[in-house]
Amino acid sequence: MWRDLLPVGRAAGGGYRRFAWTAADTECRTWFREQAEERGLVYEQDRNGNQWAWTGPGNDAVVIGSHLDSVPDGGAFDGPLGVVSSFAALDLLRDRGTHLGRPLAVVNFGDEEGARFNVACVGSRLSAGVLTPDQARELRDGDGVFLGDAMERAGHDPAAIGADPERLARIGAFVELHVEQGRDLVHRERAVGVASAIWPHGRWRFDFSGEANHAGTTRLADRHDPMLTYANTVLAARKQARLAGALATFGKVDAQPGAANAIASLVRGWLDSRAADEATLEDLVAAITRSATERGGRDGVEVDVVRESYTPVVEFEGTLRDRIAKHLGGAPILPTGAGHDAGILSARVPTAMLFVRNPTGVSHSPAESAEMVDCLAGVEALADVVADLMSEERA
Repeated sequence: MWRDLLPVGRAAGGGYRRFAWTAADTECRTWFREQAEERGLVYEQDRNGNQWAWTGPGNDAVVIGSHLDSVPDGGAFDGPLGVVSSFAALDLLRDRGTHLGRPLAVVNFGDEEGARFNVACVGSRLSAGVLTPDQARELRDGDGVFLGDAMERAGHDPAAIGADPERLARIGAFVELHVEQGRDLVHRERAVGVASAIWPHGRWRFDFSGEANHAGTTRLADRHDPMLTYANTVLAARKQARLAGALATFGKVDAQPGAANAIASLVRGWLDSRAADEATLEDLVAAITRSATERGGRDGVEVDVVRESYTPVVEFEGTLRDRIAKHLGGAPILPTGAGHDAGILSARVPTAMLFVRNPTGVSHSPAESAEMVDCLAGVEALADVVADLMSEERA
């Protein structure tokens, strides 16, 4: 499975570009459907483009899976490891002759990374009712293509998107396996861990509007250069995050008109910020906004800030989390600053997460990795968790 999926969407630099509703995304979806059909599972794509593979009908299902899309030039493991491991866990359960007393499903949630339309976890947000159909249809990519148009070109009906309470009502528990995005498990010398919580996080778009002009004839004193305000804001974000013990990153920027010999008229930057609690995150973003506005006033630049997405703190259901950790022989429990579909669904269904050791600690990069022995340990752990949840003595 891993070898078959590895070439899909691979870029020249070794990373991946599996963006929502593109040719690479279609290839990933075809791969998922083939895996489902090879195992005799009931395959379906829901109204929001999420893919499901069911062992059979019924409620109180155990669902496992993750996503197949990537960030620009992302690594091979973030998302796909969870989907591949889920199919492998089902194979292992069948090899063991485990009785599946409840329905089991493997899921691939669409557009988890939000790399194309700048909102993370679009598929799960729509299904959970966190993102409305109208909000989703207003999303556009960098080329101005609306989400709905992209879905339609890929053969999906955008008119059908929206909350999916009936399907979520079938789920008794959702367990997502993911490569660790850090080195906590390396330090603990453990192959597999269990998530305790997800930090609150969000994305904010900062628009810096100035005045376009000639780079070679406009005196410095006469300029209204939004790039200066943007640059100062990037530095301020780093300083404020350090003081708050939180995280703030400007990882994407767009300058218009984008000429090397012209002062920009508009610089648009996207802030990703995360903190251990919501109050700290709110104060941090407010401080960064104040700094941008104050500097904009000195530069003659207008600053507008729009929150494009936000996920509050997620505390994974304690009983399920502790049961899984105990069942896995006292697996370490650790928090994460990364967002996941499991975090979105946690307000609707009991959810849990397993992490597989990442020796580099690097994620969202081609350097992201996991050793095969640890991946197989993750498969065994996921299979053990599913078997336990299937048992009659389930909590």
